[in-house]
Amino acid sequence: MKQVEIPRYGAPDVLRVVERPDPVPGAGQVRVAVRAAGVNFADVMARMGLYQDAPKPPMVVGYEVAGTIDQVGAGVDAARVGQRVLALTRFGGYSSMVVVPAAQAFALPERLGFEEGAALPVAYLTAHHMLVYLGNVHAGERVLVHSAGGAVGLAALQVALARGAVVLGTASAGKHERLKQLGFAHLIDYRTADFEAEVKRLTDGRGVHVVLDAVGGASFGKSYRCLARNGRLFCFGISALAPDQKRRWLAAAKGFLSMPWFHPGRLMLDNKGVFGVNLGQLWDEPAVMNDQLRELLRLVDEGTVSPTVDGAYPFERAADAHRRLQERGNLGKVVLVP
Repeated sequence: MKQVEIPRYGAPDVLRVVERPDPVPGAGQVRVAVRAAGVNFADVMARMGLYQDAPKPPMVVGYEVAGTIDQVGAGVDAARVGQRVLALTRFGGYSSMVVVPAAQAFALPERLGFEEGAALPVAYLTAHHMLVYLGNVHAGERVLVHSAGGAVGLAALQVALARGAVVLGTASAGKHERLKQLGFAHLIDYRTADFEAEVKRLTDGRGVHVVLDAVGGASFGKSYRCLARNGRLFCFGISALAPDQKRRWLAAAKGFLSMPWFHPGRLMLDNKGVFGVNLGQLWDEPAVMNDQLRELLRLVDEGTVSPTVDGAYPFERAADAHRRLQERGNLGKVVLVP
């Protein structure tokens, strides 16, 4: 099989394609011939040595794939061979073949292609976990989504709209027209405007009920101040630690030091909540992830949610895929194809 490996920490050009022996499924497992693998900002952070959950180099990252089951292990129904599936992986997703527990390979809805299938698990589970499982967003609430044009941003938009919420977003100006067409009520250009002041202006000083923030650094504090009473802030990434394509310790340290501390007393007085979300930490709670993924697949069948793929890159161009994310050029999901 082919894999995209990170042999050492560094810029996107360190990524390389390697050959490895084909994996063999064990009892209760299936092997998936991968047709597309999702790329996430966590992969970028791992490549730069800024993601503490990642293995040490040389490593193969990747949390999600879509493809066809081509082999099953003992105890798995042989009729599943040939089934189109999407699956979650605990790293190792940048591979032309993966072995996963049979229970974590879900039938790919007919209305989705492989690239769209690989775009669904991480982004939509993250959005659903924040907005529904933890956030209990309901009709009429206002939601602010940072990095609105990213995969999680678009997933959050669809999930929030399905709940009847009004969605605001931050994104570069070149993405605003398309994002409004997709359903954002208001867009803020984070490069030229103070999003905190704009949120207050757009909401007549009331603020928003939920903020999804993967930017981190000083943004967490500003996002908290955007909250209305009973508001909930979800911190699920710190892209501010990687402002460009190389690891820069000074920038990372600045990002860490600019993050606020949330004192319990202040939270109680403000009647607000702050949540930290890391989908990777749910790996040992498959029931939580699987139940939410089944609900998302039901919404796909209904046509309520549908992943947007920004671009598909062959394994040999994995560096370009990482650059696309770090340059914030994508509108939707970036995927790799073997």
